[in-house]
Amino acid sequence: MHTKYDFGSENGDRIVYVREVLVADLPEDIRAQAMGQDTLYAVCGADGERLALVKDRRMAFILARQNDMAPVSVH
Repeated sequence: MHTKYDFGSENGDRIVYVREVLVADLPEDIRAQAMGQDTLYAVCGADGERLALVKDRRMAFILARQNDMAPVSVH
């Protein structure tokens, strides 16, 4: 039960994190495109790089799954 198993990088590379982002915290050019939204949802890679911004949480999960990624919610 204490044997380590190397899952390899292939499995970990497909996980992305979905988190809420306040539009006020985004650069001005992105705020201008937010069309009155107060919050957006970021899809981020394991290294924290923001891969996409979308209108709602549901769309973030759909986007991730359509790109063969496993989305995980971040609080």
